[in-house]
Amino acid sequence: MLTDKQAQQFRSDGYLVFEALIRGERLAYYKGVFDELVKQGRGLTEQVPHWTLELDECGAPRAGLLHKIQGVCVVDPRVLALAREPAILARVEALIGENIDVFGTKFFPKLPNGGTSTHWHQDNFYFGTETERIISCGIYLEDADVENGCLRVVPGSHRMGKIVEHRKNPTQHGRWTEVDESRAVDLIIPAGTVVLFSANILHGAHDNLSNRTRYSTAWHYLPEDLNPEKFVKGKYEDRHVARKH
Repeated sequence: MLTDKQAQQFRSDGYLVFEALIRGERLAYYKGVFDELVKQGRGLTEQVPHWTLELDECGAPRAGLLHKIQGVCVVDPRVLALAREPAILARVEALIGENIDVFGTKFFPKLPNGGTSTHWHQDNFYFGTETERIISCGIYLEDADVENGCLRVVPGSHRMGKIVEHRKNPTQHGRWTEVDESRAVDLIIPAGTVVLFSANILHGAHDNLSNRTRYSTAWHYLPEDLNPEKFVKGKYEDRHVARKH
C-alpha cells in the first residue's frame, strides 16, 4: 500500500500523511463515539483512572475540561475498530510487516480555548526504547490547523540516533524537550487524515486557541513479536491485536 516514493519519504523524513483516509459514514460514526466520551468528561471534577483533565496555572485539574483518555480502547472498545481500519493497517504492514499489535491508545479532544496535548517529545522516551519497529499513528477526526492545535513534526529528527532529554513542568501534562522550531513543520490537514510516524521523531502540537474542538487519537503499532518491557503482550491491559494473518 506504499509507493517506493512514500517508503523513501518515511525513511528520510520519519512520517507520512494520508489525507482524508477515513471519511463518510465511518468518520461520522467515530466522531459520534468521541462526542459521547467528551460528554462523559464534562461530569468529572477530578482525575480518575484513564481520564485526565486540563490543568490550571497552579497545576490543579479544571472540572469538566477533558484533556485525555489514556487507554481509550479499554474505556470504550468501539474505538478498537478505528485502530483496526484496513486502510491504516495495510500501510502500517508495509512498514513493519504482518501480525500487528496496537498499544498505548489515547484520545485527545483538544477542547476550545486552551485544549492541550503533549508538547515536543519523542514517543520512545516514554517507552524506554530506541527501536525503529514502533510506528506511531495520529488520526484526526476534525480539520486541524495551527489555530486549533495541529500536529507539528521535525522532519528527519528520527535519524538522530538518540533519545534526547525530556523535562517535566508540574503545571502541564507530560514531559517534553526543546527543539529548533525553524525546522518544524505544521501539519494542516482535513478531517479523517491519518499520520504515521517513527516513534523516534520529535513531534508535538500547538495548543487549541480557537473556538473549535480538534478531536484526535494517538496510538502505536508494533510487530506482535516485539515486547517492550513496559508493554508486554498478555500483561499490559492496553495492548490489543490489530491484525493477525
